[in-house]
Amino acid sequence: MNKYFKIITIAYLVFLGAVLGAGLFAGMVVAPVIFHTDIWLQSEVLSRFQEGVIMTENFVRLSYLIDILIVSVFLYEGYKYKKFERDMLTQIAALAVIAAGLLFGHYYLPDIVTMQLAGEEMTQASVFANTHKGSEINFKIFSFALLVLIVRNMQKACK
Repeated sequence: MNKYFKIITIAYLVFLGAVLGAGLFAGMVVAPVIFHTDIWLQSEVLSRFQEGVIMTENFVRLSYLIDILIVSVFLYEGYKYKKFERDMLTQIAALAVIAAGLLFGHYYLPDIVTMQLAGEEMTQASVFANTHKGSEINFKIFSFALLVLIVRNMQKACK
């Protein structure tokens, strides 16, 4: 591995880790705080709908980072594939990251935003609940595949 590609690999791994950390932080720290503002403010200042709008904006901004990640994974893993430095697990994880990332930012989020724009009544419908649950499952798949991609690339880089 040449010197410049090692630097690119390190930057790639750091970026993958940063996006994974940002996603986990948003889901495990930010969401519980936003959806329990009544606890932190000692009164109900925001409705559940308003809290949801704030959380959605957090995920919309995270989706920009995920889009950059998708391009990075495509370019880096595509280069490794062309150099015949490939293994099945890494390929599956990369495809899962790309697919789940695209679904998150370009399927689930636009649907959720559209339903929120339709009003509070729409967010209480079963279609919203199903879409939201689907986005949660998709994001868990994305996070797991990203973790696998990080581990596999670290294993290869440490050889």
